[in-house]
Amino acid sequence: VQLQASGGGLVQAGGSLRLSCVASQMSISSSNMAWYRQAPGKQRELVASITIVYSTNYADSVKGRFTISRDNAKNTVYLQMNSLKPEDTAVYYCNKDPPFIRYWGQGTQVTVSS
Repeated sequence: VQLQASGGGLVQAGGSLRLSCVASQMSISSSNMAWYRQAPGKQRELVASITIVYSTNYADSVKGRFTISRDNAKNTVYLQMNSLKPEDTAVYYCNKDPPFIRYWGQGTQVTVSS
């Protein structure tokens, strides 16, 4: 199983990015999925999650700015990130919720400049 995250980059504060996570050798339609992030020197944290019935949940730090969505037909999970802040700088990963250790990929780097 591979969960390939992409869409990261360098953006100025206040900008937007859309992350994508494509799953291979696995169907996301039967799984609760989530985005996580890990900033330098910090533990990995849950950013947003979406259930198989499309219920969503967000970390307090991103509520109102980030939106998680899923397209089961494309086997893809998305994270729309608006009003980005320097403290959003991190490597972003997707995984199941709760996560499977074997499914951590390389993630995608998001850097927000002030």
